[in-house]
Amino acid sequence: MFKKEVYSNRRARLHSIMKSGLALFPGNVDSPMNYPANQYHFRQDSDFLYYFGLDLPGFAGLMDFDTGQDWIFGNDVDIDDIIWMGPQPTVKELALRCGVVNAAPPAKLESLIGDALSKKREIHFLPPYRAENKMMLGTLLRENPCQMKTKASVELIKAVVSMRSIKEQVEIDEIEKAVEIAYEMHTTAMKMCKPGVKEQEIFGTIEGIALSRGGGSAFPIILSINGQTLHNHNHDNILVKGRMMVTDAGAESNMHYSSDITRSTPVGGKFSPRQKDIYEIVLKANTESIRLAKPGISNLDLHMNACTIIASSLKELGLMKGDTAEAVEQGAHALFMPHGLGHMMGLDVHDMEGLGEDYVGYNDEVKRSRQFGLAFLRFALPYKPGHVFTVEPGIYFIPELISKWEAEGKFRDFINFEKLADWMDIGGIRIEDDVLITEDGHKLLGKPIPKTVAEIEELCS
Repeated sequence: MFKKEVYSNRRARLHSIMKSGLALFPGNVDSPMNYPANQYHFRQDSDFLYYFGLDLPGFAGLMDFDTGQDWIFGNDVDIDDIIWMGPQPTVKELALRCGVVNAAPPAKLESLIGDALSKKREIHFLPPYRAENKMMLGTLLRENPCQMKTKASVELIKAVVSMRSIKEQVEIDEIEKAVEIAYEMHTTAMKMCKPGVKEQEIFGTIEGIALSRGGGSAFPIILSINGQTLHNHNHDNILVKGRMMVTDAGAESNMHYSSDITRSTPVGGKFSPRQKDIYEIVLKANTESIRLAKPGISNLDLHMNACTIIASSLKELGLMKGDTAEAVEQGAHALFMPHGLGHMMGLDVHDMEGLGEDYVGYNDEVKRSRQFGLAFLRFALPYKPGHVFTVEPGIYFIPELISKWEAEGKFRDFINFEKLADWMDIGGIRIEDDVLITEDGHKLLGKPIPKTVAEIEELCS
């Protein structure tokens, strides 16, 4: 945990924003894997962590914006718990660790919520994503549990987003720790990227690094020679020379702050001429986007600039044609980059995605596009100091998408379909870094992970 003042100050700020009503923050509970006593690795709810800091199952937090009171609810352990887990702090002791003086068993929460309902007070909560918390909210609020997500408080969502979007120094320090772990994960994967090695071996090795240095992987590791599948969680392939291995992997710090890094490595450590051609385009889009990142410039602007770099460079290779600006405006480039430039990152690797991407990355003035590719841009707003983002352009040769567009005659004025067959063995290439927006520019977080052709070939030699 951070110092209790961190959590007290966060709650005080939320009190000042919300003004009235109550806000209920259910923490997560243990979730059975295949029978009750065999449980998945516990991960606390990020919003509960942000305001209350207790990384333990079975707790809930409550803020009363009218009285100014905060509460922690949970059950003290009994002798059966102590036999299996050893002595544990009381709920009161745990509450004091995050600056909360009011602690009580769950029955008290039921009483407080029941009283609030009888007085028709507003009860705010965030969109639940676990069945257990949907059931708990439904029971407490006397509502259909299946409808709880739709009844979440937009006012509370916007307040939480406004706070969590701007990272405090203690948060930045934790993200840096997570990126340092990612450095070891990725450099290890690069060194292991040799013909005959099974993907699973590399995957298991770098997941072990994440577990041994921090809180484990920030998300299921993507590691595959079939990098044209954007989120490829299959690790059954044997590495073969002539392919690129895409590794999209990050760690959580012990405080659950994330990193998210992608590197693309030629099997055997040497780029072929065509691999190098595509790689250099992606690298240019990555480095130029990072160079331009500063307060006031929007992620949408950087995304479109990266798309223009990719389209114009592919035109030089003869894979695209026609007017580049028109091609990008119409979305022809999305055949090769069907995703957004990056996303916000913090306690969640896609930070606050559970609260609703449009609340995080868009507003009344900036609306999400429905255009293929651009529709997957998770954040389009201007950067502010304290924002932490990924920058992850890529180029992919997706056979099914190429065949579909070619059969439909789509964007024939901009794409040289007849030339794509010679490039299909590249699969996919993506380069991703984590960037903090500062008062006067940006900071690339963590120790630089090799990403130039020369750096990668030297590391893998």
